[in-house]
Amino acid sequence: MTERDAVITTRGLVKRYGRTRAVDGIDLDVRSGDVYGFLGANGSGKTTTVRMLLGLVLPTQGEVEVLGRRMPRGGREVLPRVGALIEGPAFAGHLSGRENLSLLDASGPGGTRRTRRRRIGDVLEQVGLGGVDRRPVRAYSLGMRQRLGLAGALLRRPELLVLDEPTNGLDPQGIAEIRDLLLELHRVGTTVFLSSHLLAEIEQMATRVGVLDRGRLVLQEELAVLTAPTGATVVTTPDPAAARAVLDGRVLTEDGHRLLVTAADPAEVNARLVAAGVPVTGLAVHRPTLEEVVLAAASTSADRVERPGQGAPR
Repeated sequence: MTERDAVITTRGLVKRYGRTRAVDGIDLDVRSGDVYGFLGANGSGKTTTVRMLLGLVLPTQGEVEVLGRRMPRGGREVLPRVGALIEGPAFAGHLSGRENLSLLDASGPGGTRRTRRRRIGDVLEQVGLGGVDRRPVRAYSLGMRQRLGLAGALLRRPELLVLDEPTNGLDPQGIAEIRDLLLELHRVGTTVFLSSHLLAEIEQMATRVGVLDRGRLVLQEELAVLTAPTGATVVTTPDPAAARAVLDGRVLTEDGHRLLVTAADPAEVNARLVAAGVPVTGLAVHRPTLEEVVLAAASTSADRVERPGQGAPR
């Protein structure tokens, strides 16, 4: 990874609730220009971590830096430069979306009172609520509330967006629209920290990922590195038995008509099978999916934690 400014850094971050370690000594490294996918199952500690990043929860031990300032001490300077959506947006139900955003707005890095109406209109358009009427927010659907929460996070044109499950309650079209919006924000220079359990969505957006499993950071790496070619080839054939015989021990796994073969060059595999009269209907360089990477990391972590004699995680 080329050297870029640190945007979020944690060192040995721990949060205990009684005897339970919700977050267990994690070292996050988020750099300027990242779309950082923060992944983990529900209950893995993601939201607790996000709340500590923003100074909403105090860590039991460890350090947090956001935009070069220690948190929560630097919150007054840092938070106006950060847009955040955590655990679903909270709004005044009797007010309209525009009125709620007007309450959220204030003079500062995002602009002044004179530009408030325009900026509110702009962010409502960005999140697909430009045509919303003056209904009170209590009449909004869950998806509309989520969009409004994202609009609130964008009001001040933040340098850093910290989002916790931002597509919660959205239909597939809404999810795709939010994905496109986040990618566009990234293209114009916004760093995005995106906490989610939706691996397929993160795989389409992230440049780097961190994987949290039972409060521990078990993986942190560039997505391109994690999903790089493995040196194997995926072969699809209606006659897997014949293909297995021709390839003579090079078949790693078999799933119906799909074989995973030890071979970095699909053309070489194809030539060998065709020469032997084995029909081939598909060939591809094998790249692990993000789901496969995350499951492998979590499995390795479980083996380490549960190894006899090691005891429960502290």
